[in-house]
This record gives sequence, C-alpha cells and structure tokens, in this order.
Amino acid sequence: MVAAADIKITKVETSKLRGMTLENLPFGRYFTDHMLEADYEDGEWKNVEIKPYQPLLMEPSLAALHYGQAIFEGIKAYKDVDGNASIFRPYDNFKRFNLSAERMCMPTVPEEIFIEGMRKLIAIDKNWIPSLPEHSLYIRPFMFSSDPVIGVKPSDTYKFIIILSPTGPYYAAPMKIYVEEIYTRAAPGGVGFSKNAGNYGGSMLATAMAKKQGYDQVLWTDAFEHKYLQEVGTMNVFFIIGNKAITPSLEDGTILAGVTRDSAMVVLKEMGIEVVETKITIDELIDAHKAGLLTEVFGTGTAAVISMIKELKYKDYVMHFDTDKSAVAPELKSRLNAIRDGKTADIHGWLLKI
Repeated sequence: MVAAADIKITKVETSKLRGMTLENLPFGRYFTDHMLEADYEDGEWKNVEIKPYQPLLMEPSLAALHYGQAIFEGIKAYKDVDGNASIFRPYDNFKRFNLSAERMCMPTVPEEIFIEGMRKLIAIDKNWIPSLPEHSLYIRPFMFSSDPVIGVKPSDTYKFIIILSPTGPYYAAPMKIYVEEIYTRAAPGGVGFSKNAGNYGGSMLATAMAKKQGYDQVLWTDAFEHKYLQEVGTMNVFFIIGNKAITPSLEDGTILAGVTRDSAMVVLKEMGIEVVETKITIDELIDAHKAGLLTEVFGTGTAAVISMIKELKYKDYVMHFDTDKSAVAPELKSRLNAIRDGKTADIHGWLLKI
C-alpha cells in the first residue's frame, strides 16, 4: 500500500507562472507546473510521483488507444475571500471515479493516491489558483490501460495521472437545445453512469448535427422509445415546473450522478423548492410548457456550474424561455458560488482545505 508520505516529489526549477496572468483564462487550455503520475503493475500501485508537467511516452500498441479503457473526473479548487484554498467535494468524485473503474474492469485507485496525492499536488501549485471571482483551478484525474498489447481483454497495467488547469469565468450564454431522437447516449446495463472517455466520443456526432441546425447541444432521450429524458449535452438537467425542480432519475444507470447535480438538489431544497427525481418524458414536458407551468430549464456541471437554457426543440414544437426573468437558476448559482468562495458557511462539509 502506498502512503501519502511515499509520494516522490520533483519540482520545476522555474515556474511557467512567471509573467503570466490568471485572469479570464479559457477553459482547459493552460496547465500548471506539475502533475501526479502513478503506475498499476503486478496487482499494486507503485511509482507514485509528483513531477514537472510533461508529455507522455507511449507505445503505438497502447491498449487504451485501441479498446477504450479510459476514465476521468472533473473537480475544482477555489480560493476564498481570505485567500485560503479548498477543493470542492473531492471525496464524491473519488467514489464516482472508482465506480467508473469497476464498470470498465479497471483497478480502483486508493484514497492515499487520489485524495492525498491531489492535495499535495495542489499545495505545490497553489499559486496557480486564481484569486478572482468566477475563477478556479480545474482538476483532471484520469486513468487508462497501458499494456503495449493488441488484444481485447482487460489490461494488466494502468496509468493514473492528475493534471491541473487554471480557468477563468465560464460565461456560457443561455443555450438552445435540440431533443435527440435518433442517436443514443446510454442504455440500461451500459456505461452511461460511468465517466468514461467513450461516452463523450460517442456524443460528438449528434452534437455536431444539432449545431448545424443552430442548436448548442442535445437533450438525450432513452434508447428504446426516445421519450424519457436523460442528460443535456454532458450535463445533468433540471426542469422548474410549478414550485418543483424535476430532474431525471438515476435508477436506470444511464445518467451520470453529477456532484454539481447533488449539490444543486441540496441547495434547491434549502431555497424551499421541492426536488423530484423521476423518469420524465418529453410529452410530459411539453404538456407542462403548454399549461404555463414549465418556467425554467438549466443544466448543472463542473465547468459552468449552472447553464441556463433559453430554447428546447422537439420535432416541430419549440419551447422558449425568457432567461432574463429566471429566478431559480441564478439564485442557485449564486448560493453555490458563495459556498465555494467562503462567503457562506460550509455547513455541509463540502470543502476540503489545502
């Protein structure tokens, strides 16, 4: 078993941060000075090291490139109003990462590497966390099969890595969403609940086709009848119908159990809004819209936190939403940001101090 104290640390001589501003950085384009890397060999994790961020040397026969054993997570670290750094709900991502690993027939990563390795890595690169509103440090843990063998079987070796990326405000304009009826993101018994690379690669064609029609993303429907709503793009989705916030149920295993989704449900209840997790059809949504009960639709995810939706199109029926009059989504985002920024007490224990 690898202990946190056993993590080898090699630091850069000169930081890339010199002469660089952390203001309004695009998402996922710049990376910090260091990365964490670990190898799974002979049934155990070894060679755990924090070292300068650098390219990887890979064999063309690398198993992950051919058979898709690759998973990841998305987490964020923030600085509060006093300059203290914290990671938002990393234990939830740690649990979900290992659920993804089990589903993809990969080894689980121990807490000593995932959580404590992450904490050590961020402590070294803490100066990369922007001290500006709506800014954060995006954390990307990922794992892939590393056998240099072509053969359809679980790999014997794996590589686990954490990289860090400072990012500015994710000013996503209210989105136009196309309800997908042909392509499928996930089906019961599949891998929809896991955060594996294939889920995202398989979503790109439908998204590209929606964009050709003037839409930003797709609202996925079930694989059998194409009527039960699942996720919007790569985010969980919420519908404000009357005084209820309705979000698709996770019970079929086709939807990712989003950490922001769970945080939103907790805060929505604190706002006095009833949260309902259930299977909901596009027909039920249209009926609520026609009755004037569907007032807001928004997505939740790590990148933008809350993304408002101004239009939904299903067949020839188009639903418009005046996001300037939205009350729930902006208040929800404000409350979540206040917790992360240290302006509101962290009564749920969501923040892990660095």
